[in-house]
Amino acid sequence: MTTFNDVFKSSFIDNVSSFSLSDTLIGLAFAFAVGMFIFFVYKKSFSGVMYSTNFALTLPALAMVTTLVIMAVTSNVVLSLGMVGALSIVRFRTAIKEPMEIVFLFWALASGIVIGAGMIPLVVIGSVIIGIFILVMANKKSSHTPYIIVINCADEAAEQRAMQLVDGSCEKRVVKSKTVRKGNIELTAEIRLKDSSTAFLNEICKADGVKDAVLVSYNGEYMS
Repeated sequence: MTTFNDVFKSSFIDNVSSFSLSDTLIGLAFAFAVGMFIFFVYKKSFSGVMYSTNFALTLPALAMVTTLVIMAVTSNVVLSLGMVGALSIVRFRTAIKEPMEIVFLFWALASGIVIGAGMIPLVVIGSVIIGIFILVMANKKSSHTPYIIVINCADEAAEQRAMQLVDGSCEKRVVKSKTVRKGNIELTAEIRLKDSSTAFLNEICKADGVKDAVLVSYNGEYMS
């Protein structure tokens, strides 16, 4: 028969007594700080179609949760084996819309793992370097931003006039598709502008035989 003395002598109580509140608070505080830094970098470097606030707020929370799990795992070998088995059955069904989101997810996970392992200087130095690299590359302005232009013309002569205007304002033109119907020619091309001016589009629309022209910034989300 189990008595109260046996309960207090159990290994479960020993694990509770070995719990360090100060270490946990320090680890979670650093995980929160690094997670907020990741959140800031994600917000400043985002260049996708739609910004997701829920995903951004997930990053600091993910870093803190991972830190908590790793701190528990590193304190008990048996628990670490059980944790691996438990996490192996977890499946995430949320689709990743932007390739860079994978980088931020792994960044938050890796930060939580490193902080939970007690290597705080490593995660601080590494996060600063990664954050600066992402911000510099994301905010780097390129003069060769690709665009997709769609022109609807009435005949072949109008198409040639429109292409001459395009070639005069662009450094590069690559035809992506061409659809010919009776009384209408639709031409889709990828272009690289010489400068940031898009005034040439107005001249194209004024050309004889040109019905309309559409210019779209191309970032890989559009299909020709």
